[in-house]
Amino acid sequence: MTGSASPRALVWFRRDLRDFDHAALHHALREAQRVYCAFVFDNAILDELANRADRRVEFIHASVVELNDALRRRGGALIVRHGFARTEIPKLAAQLRVQAVYANRDYEPATRARDADVELQLRAAGIAFRAFKDHVIFERDELLTRSGTPFHVFTPYGKAWQAALTPASFAPLSCEGMDARFAPPPPGDADAAIPSLRRLGFVTTDLRALRIEPGMHGGAVRFSDFRKRIGRYHLTRDFPAVKGPSYLSVHLRFGTVSIRQLAGFAHACKLRPGGDGASRWLDELAWRDFYAQILWHHPRVVDEAFRTEYADLAFPSDPGRLAAWCEGRTGYPLVDAAMRQLDSTGYMHNRLRMITASFLTKDLLCDWRLGERHFSRKLIDYDLASNNGGWQWAASTGCDPQPYFRIFNPVAQSERFDADGRFIRRYCPELAPLASSEIHAPWKLPPEQQRARGVVIGRDYPLPIVDHELARREALELYGGVRRQRAVGPSAKGRLP
Repeated sequence: MTGSASPRALVWFRRDLRDFDHAALHHALREAQRVYCAFVFDNAILDELANRADRRVEFIHASVVELNDALRRRGGALIVRHGFARTEIPKLAAQLRVQAVYANRDYEPATRARDADVELQLRAAGIAFRAFKDHVIFERDELLTRSGTPFHVFTPYGKAWQAALTPASFAPLSCEGMDARFAPPPPGDADAAIPSLRRLGFVTTDLRALRIEPGMHGGAVRFSDFRKRIGRYHLTRDFPAVKGPSYLSVHLRFGTVSIRQLAGFAHACKLRPGGDGASRWLDELAWRDFYAQILWHHPRVVDEAFRTEYADLAFPSDPGRLAAWCEGRTGYPLVDAAMRQLDSTGYMHNRLRMITASFLTKDLLCDWRLGERHFSRKLIDYDLASNNGGWQWAASTGCDPQPYFRIFNPVAQSERFDADGRFIRRYCPELAPLASSEIHAPWKLPPEQQRARGVVIGRDYPLPIVDHELARREALELYGGVRRQRAVGPSAKGRLP
């Protein structure tokens, strides 16, 4: 289909729940005379969720409600369906008699397959499918090495990413001034109404109690707050008891903020005096793009080690150790506090994601895929590309990984990043009576002092599940043995059932 105006178009919203600076909506409004908008609560995704009190579903539902209200104020509305998107979208497009369906690209293997299927069905019906970049700054083949291959190491990718930035990289894609082109749902379309959470098969959660505000308004509030703190980001980002992160990850995940707006702001701040914080945060956005392009070029990383020499890495993966890690009872306070934060809030500080991932893979010798899957069930900001990339980095199996011989010491990390134990006390309140010098390795406290403080290790709080130094040696032997064997290519032994 060319860029000339067509009578009708359908914009398919997915992980882009906003009505501003939206690539697909921008192009549809400029290329079509009447623009319908739709969202599908996709059973292909919802049916995979075991927890009926899933915070992500509630976040999406509330964001869809807000988006619908915003579109109604502009003369349109969301046509909402509950079913399988790969059948609902072609059916709706035919019902509306549109000439094209507009959507923003996704980079995950399952969604790519879904979109390819939808496109085939639409083409068979004479309807075009138009996809656009919206979730990242640079995508697919836009950044390649000098030899024309994808980057596999972040440092040169990050330099290329920064060098490629121009004002056009951040230019907003306006969706304003053409409200007359929005089309409301057809009269009598009973399916257009937004189903309740209960009708979707889910229940309300503690989202509001956790002060997680969904939607565009929630994203704007978070961004406004971070704008005041970005100058100190490089100084505060690693300390979980400090308000250092942007807390925008869930909004980036579901597109209730614009990546162009965020990156443009950070880039402008970076160029001003005192721009170190903005520069460091801009690096984090580059990492996000990096992992997205890794997933695009190497979809096998979903199930396999990126580095094929580690395909046969035979983690013992003891179920008892895995359960203790999941439940925050490893006996290492910062690890346990982090896991309890994840369970109780759906969020985990980025520094703690690295520490807990290192601990599971290098101390407990459990397969990184088991940890990745646990995070995928719990994280409200779960993003396949970033989650997979982070876990493979920690496990030393991914692109540009943490070297296998560099293993986080959980006590040293605790002493460095939660020195006064504030974060530990919040999520492991049974350790609150301990002094800051005692809380990081409480098992070292003499028994009489434990009793005096009312914190007996082994009774009130678990003994360490492993000795870190012994576990470190075992990890070095495991990884070193695989390197000596130099296994080539993915193997069934390196996969999970």
